[in-house]
Amino acid sequence: MKRLVAVSLAVSFVFPAFKAFAENCVFSCPIGLSGQTITRSIYTLNNNPQTKFANWVAYHVTPETIDGPSRSRNWKADPKLDDESTLEPNDYKGAWRGIGTDRGHQVPLASFSNSPDWRELNYLSNITPQDSDLNQGPWVKLENAVRSLVRSGQDVYVVSGPLYETFFAALPGADELHSIPSGYFKVIVSEVHGLVEASAFIMQQNASRRDDYCATQVTIDEVEARTGLDIMPVLPDESEEIIEGLLGKLAMRLGCS
Repeated sequence: MKRLVAVSLAVSFVFPAFKAFAENCVFSCPIGLSGQTITRSIYTLNNNPQTKFANWVAYHVTPETIDGPSRSRNWKADPKLDDESTLEPNDYKGAWRGIGTDRGHQVPLASFSNSPDWRELNYLSNITPQDSDLNQGPWVKLENAVRSLVRSGQDVYVVSGPLYETFFAALPGADELHSIPSGYFKVIVSEVHGLVEASAFIMQQNASRRDDYCATQVTIDEVEARTGLDIMPVLPDESEEIIEGLLGKLAMRLGCS
């Protein structure tokens, strides 16, 4: 029986006006793992040359970025990465037949279908092998919930990335060493006029397509402990315990009761 572990934090707190470190990040981009950071107009990511996948990706979803036309999937190696630091399209050959994985976008294509730079989402630095049931089940349902919230007029910042807690599988067609994640996290943050709300989710590769992303709620502290990341490194110390250490309300606006 497949299981999904979903974790969520949501809490409100008022801050003075704050300018994001980068347009794609709020309270600065994550720190704590080494790799090459690449910033583009619609996302920032930190690539791990050992695993061949991003340590994290960060992006800002707005009403202007969503609801464009359906976009194609034309996979390419990231031109900003050395060949030995990332995978190539041929490495994914036989992945679905062999281990049941899709090419999963960490920054969703549908969240930037109205952006002129949407093609950059098909770089393999933004792709990881995701179990088909996860990718087409609770993972995409959470992405849809984020876009539904944004359609209400609410911008959100998202940080997403992998977990490496157990061995999952290896790409049967890959000709270089890599490490497929055992699960994934997603942290969703809303910041409006100093009012901050945040939610976090963790989903395992062995999730069922029918699993509910709202199933289990914990804190961002839990995500940071399991990833080794500081998700919002310039969040004021006096507020970190409240924002990252307590459960709250944003999950309710993402469809969780």
